[in-house]
Amino acid sequence: MLKLKKMTSVYDMKVFTDAGDYFGDVEEAIVTMTKVFGWRIRATRNSSLSRVLGGAKGVIVPHRLVKAVGDIMVISKTAIPEYGETGEGESSEGNMQEGI
Repeated sequence: MLKLKKMTSVYDMKVFTDAGDYFGDVEEAIVTMTKVFGWRIRATRNSSLSRVLGGAKGVIVPHRLVKAVGDIMVISKTAIPEYGETGEGESSEGNMQEGI
């Protein structure tokens, strides 16, 4: 059965990835004429998003990456920006060079 939720009840909702990591809080919905296009997620303290982004305030997550909305919002882990993972790869290469 399809359950409807008011848009205002989603604001400030906690967002988690499907892997269970805390991602941030919903700040705003991006709505087209007939549907939800995406969600602006605010990076908060202790969130995986703030560790990846550094000084940025948040990201826009396309609605197609949202898996569930209830008491919390669950998004796909692919919503995490990839440039944070590249930085980790560079640091591991740097460690390998130091060992040589």
